[in-house]
Parts: sequence; structure tokens; C-alpha cells
Amino acid sequence: MQRLESNAGRVNLILEWEKLGEDHLVKLTGGAVHIGAAALGIFDIESGLASSSVLTVPGHREDEIVLIGARKLSEASRSSTMFLAGIHVDGINRKEIEEIVAVSKEMINELARILQEE
Repeated sequence: MQRLESNAGRVNLILEWEKLGEDHLVKLTGGAVHIGAAALGIFDIESGLASSSVLTVPGHREDEIVLIGARKLSEASRSSTMFLAGIHVDGINRKEIEEIVAVSKEMINELARILQEE
């Protein structure tokens, strides 16, 4: 499993991924590790478009991150991507959430560049 790490305020975010045949399994965690949301990204070779679908555990807010990430990484790799995320910080505020989302998107963009080069 390969890995990127980045700090977002009080939390250290860890983005890990591995190949499953031609596809990818991606996991983003920070703070108390858990599964808050999962998305499957699919790349359609005929149209050249990627799409994604999401499942979210009630009360969790990682759905935006996994939905965007699964689609972007499927497009970059031209394959299917399963993206799981679980980020938990006690007493988190709005500014911290925004920072975590921004750093998560930067990490996803970095991974997209890596997958395009494979």
C-alpha cells in the first residue's frame, strides 16, 4: 500500500492506496479511524467520462470528499476506484472542517497526478 500524509490543523491526514488488478482501493483517514463514507468511481472508456456513487454512514460528512475523489481518481487512472474515508476530530469547528476538506482535495489532486503517470 502506498501513502501520502499531510497536516490539516489538529489532524494528520493519511491517504493510502493500492492496485486491485487494474482498479484502485483508496483510503483517507485522520484522527479516530473509521469508515464514514464510501464511493465507487467508474471510468467509461467509450465516452471518456468518469462517474461516482456514494454511501454515507448516518451522521458523517465525508460524502463530498469521497464522491469527488472517486470520480477524479477514476478519470486519472481510467479505471474503477473504491474510495473510503473516515476523519474524526473531537470538538471540530467550521474553519477546521474547511481546512480538512481543502487539504483532502489537494491530496486527491496529488494522487491523481501519480495515477496518470502509471
